[in-house]
Amino acid sequence: MNQDERKTAARRMMLLIAAAGVIIGLYGFRLIFLQLVNGDSFKAQATNTTDYKFTVTAARGNIVDSKGERIASSVTGYNVVLNKLLMGDEDLDALLQKLVGLLGENGESWNDSLLIGQADAAGHYAYTAESDNAAEQRSLAAMKENLGLQQYATADDVMEKLVEDYDLADFSFYWQRILGGIHYEMQLQAFSNVNNFILAENVSEATVATIKENSLTLPGVEIVETSARSYEQGTVLPHVLGRVGKITAEKWKVTDENGQVTYPLKEKGYNMNDVIGISGLESAYEDELRGKDGVETITRNSDGVIVNTALTTVPEPGHTVQLTIDSEFQKAVDQALAKNVEWIRNSYGDSKQASAGAVVVIDVKTGGVLAASNYPSFDQNLYAANYSAYSEDENMPLFNRALQGLYTPGSTYKPSVAVAALDTGLINRYSTVLCNGVYTYYKDYHPKCTRHGHSGNIDVVTAIKWSCNIFFYDVGRRLTSDVYDAYAYKLGLGQRTGVEVSEALGRLTTKNDSNYTESLDVQAAIGQGNTAVTPIQLATYAATLANRGTRYRTHFVKAILDSNTGKTLEETQPEVMDVVEDKGETFDLVKEGMLGVAQTIPALANYPHTIACKTGSPQRSEGYYAGSTYKHYTNAAMIAYGPAEDPEIAIGIVVEYGGAGARTGTLVADIFNAYYAMKDGTLTVDEAAAESLAQPETAADAAEAPADGTADPAAGETEDAGQNDTAAAPADAAATAGA
Repeated sequence: MNQDERKTAARRMMLLIAAAGVIIGLYGFRLIFLQLVNGDSFKAQATNTTDYKFTVTAARGNIVDSKGERIASSVTGYNVVLNKLLMGDEDLDALLQKLVGLLGENGESWNDSLLIGQADAAGHYAYTAESDNAAEQRSLAAMKENLGLQQYATADDVMEKLVEDYDLADFSFYWQRILGGIHYEMQLQAFSNVNNFILAENVSEATVATIKENSLTLPGVEIVETSARSYEQGTVLPHVLGRVGKITAEKWKVTDENGQVTYPLKEKGYNMNDVIGISGLESAYEDELRGKDGVETITRNSDGVIVNTALTTVPEPGHTVQLTIDSEFQKAVDQALAKNVEWIRNSYGDSKQASAGAVVVIDVKTGGVLAASNYPSFDQNLYAANYSAYSEDENMPLFNRALQGLYTPGSTYKPSVAVAALDTGLINRYSTVLCNGVYTYYKDYHPKCTRHGHSGNIDVVTAIKWSCNIFFYDVGRRLTSDVYDAYAYKLGLGQRTGVEVSEALGRLTTKNDSNYTESLDVQAAIGQGNTAVTPIQLATYAATLANRGTRYRTHFVKAILDSNTGKTLEETQPEVMDVVEDKGETFDLVKEGMLGVAQTIPALANYPHTIACKTGSPQRSEGYYAGSTYKHYTNAAMIAYGPAEDPEIAIGIVVEYGGAGARTGTLVADIFNAYYAMKDGTLTVDEAAAESLAQPETAADAAEAPADGTADPAAGETEDAGQNDTAAAPADAAATAGA
């Protein structure tokens, strides 16, 4: 081969190498494009998987007392859940029949809110909703609307629609009703590939075992751990703690007046099946107690095979809400109140109807509630089982008298009038009013005073001690309700105390009242007229007097704690809501008068610590005949604080039909005994409960209870002896409370 031929061969080789390099380069770029640029896309196309996300409910936070003792907590429960994604091609109705059979064998119920009973022998159905049950009637109306039926549709019409919609014609009437109810519940809960359906809640361990044993024949049926509310101390503060419940269809789907439909809870991250606080502190602190739900992700490929299940977001429990309440002290006050009501009822002829009352105890220095007792009360753990009995009880154990009960305050109101008169300079220590038993300022209206323990020229201290009506008639008239009402508001009466849960607003008698007269003005000055307050307002008022005019926000929550670490995340600080300037001797003179009241009550006169108090015997609208004389029943009311030198606690008490405020003197002593025992660590509820229920009649009680059993003038407290028809009837204890 000559040189030219070699050069030609070399050129050809170079061209071949260059061509091969270009081809290799093109393949390389293509490979890079396939694997690096669009690798994820092509991988997904190759595997064709889909992720389904399901909520894992977080445990609800605990509610604990001031020492950290649990009152309400979350315990592990088990739900039977249907997962449509895992169910595959399984016959749903056949699966439901198996499950219903297993549940029935174990005595379990299943979710079915269809208000229709089983068919009769002729195959006809009837509604089970009670005609006088508003909630059931609303549910019935919503069911017809959801099914696209007219409101006049019969139960047969509803079942015909369900059988048609869910293809149940081949089943017996029995199974049509059961399957139709479950399918309707599935519709409400939007059962789908991304929404599981809770068939049964809080099932027993035996049921859990049965379901797991039959798992191979129950595809898509899961046992899911959940948290349920448990009340370790079910009788502690049940009215204030409130309730939790499943989200109702009414709360889930909200239609406004314009027909606009919204889902406010869905927008806040809730699911249809979630539990939510529906009243009391459970509702008020829902955001803190709720926690953050987790997420379980299930991955399925294009062939429908589940290729992965993972907990992609771990649930976080809700925060702990710590209360100002000491649970042992609360129980002691509960028992002391019950004992006092029973003693009054069994000891006085005019108090045979006494069967209910309320007590609130407040920390004077912070405004924290130490106890809020209602009698009668109920057990949270028995609420569901005994709801009908509780609701039908004429003594209304479900009624939160401590916060919602509206009561005429009677003579407990007089210290507020004294504060107003002293603070404005209308009177001073030496000012007097002549008490001769009848107030004669008006020509045609002459209210009276019993002059119990007093007569003649009466100063403010004596007037408070012996509850002189004439003194406060005259001072109230000269002040006018505009002035003494303004002070009463500042002291905490007739307005919100600031507690975190719903409370009645109450009211004071004003010149804007439709039935206002001058005589009503003087009646209001002794705590009658149209005036109505709550026990928690009475306690707040007593605490404000103890604080020499500084009113703190009354509250139940001490702090918010991290449930995992116990670290304090937020702490409630004392908050001043209002102040009555302490001018000169104002609060000293009022305290002196209230110390005098305690000296007229044997249970308090010799008490180891000095207690300031004011009794009240406000009239009720009902009455009775004592011989030929018609008398009004009266409640027993009391405010107190102590020790007077450096007050620590304040108390507000009302006993319905109690007859006279002085009859609650032993209750006040019992509360202070429990308080000091709590402080030194010796309090035991059994000791408080062991105290005698049949208390001996004291000297003061003898003065209060006439031999004929008629209403008594304890410490001059028949304030309404002169009330005429122009005065409004006092608010009754069971009056419906405002929000």
